[in-house]
Amino acid sequence: MKTSHIITSYFLRFLKKCFSNLSPRKRFYISSRLGSIFYNYLSIRKKQARKNILTAFPQLDSNQIEKILKNTYLNFCHNFIELVSLPYSYENIQIEVKGKRVLESFLKQKKGIVFITGHFGAWEILGQWIARKVPLFVGVAQKQKNKGAHNFFINQRELAGTKHIIRGDSIKLMYEVLSNNGLLGLVSDQDAKKKGIFVDFFGTPASTPKGAALFHINTKAPLLLGVCFKENFQKYHIHFKAINTKNKNLEEITQEYTSQLESYIKQYPDQYFWFHKRWKTKKT
Repeated sequence: MKTSHIITSYFLRFLKKCFSNLSPRKRFYISSRLGSIFYNYLSIRKKQARKNILTAFPQLDSNQIEKILKNTYLNFCHNFIELVSLPYSYENIQIEVKGKRVLESFLKQKKGIVFITGHFGAWEILGQWIARKVPLFVGVAQKQKNKGAHNFFINQRELAGTKHIIRGDSIKLMYEVLSNNGLLGLVSDQDAKKKGIFVDFFGTPASTPKGAALFHINTKAPLLLGVCFKENFQKYHIHFKAINTKNKNLEEITQEYTSQLESYIKQYPDQYFWFHKRWKTKKT
């Protein structure tokens, strides 16, 4: 492991030790201060995020755009600190769940579940809740270039029992999750380049991962969308929604779960991670 990666690992473990000893309110205060500092002084991807928000909400004026952008920084910093502080940050929080019966009914079908979410709300809290409730939860993760950061965050997410398959590993491993009645977690809201399928996202064609729809078509495992959004720093809401795939093809299924995610983002726009180049690949 490179020296820089080792330093990153030690630094993240140091942050965990520091933040884990703080109260939820104190962690929230620190995250809010950091979010404000990053918003005011950090330019990385800031223009991209502003551009994305404007693309999604062209009717908003500049003040409204900036308010969403600033709150996006605040929410991301809070999510980061809560992830670093696991498992302690999962304690003393309130979670209200809607659609739990849908999840339970799908598990009873013994076909596995193709689970879809996005970089919205408190997706790390969502993963922690699922891992504690579902016998087998496997997320498909992107390998980070910094091995120190990669190992740290994978370990944090696996504290509750989550397992991971790294993108690039054999696709057979993913099918095995479904054949064992597991929940296969896919984050399906990033630009998929030329390999993706174009569907509308906020009225603009976006290259979208088609893996979730393909797994469903090939295995008949039900598709389930899950999101977790914050009411405040200690109260969260988790929603599960079945994706209607009846008489729909690959593109229509992908559009369905993309539209469902979009509906939540419209309600809580400052809880979406706007920094990705979501519309980078253009439809030709």
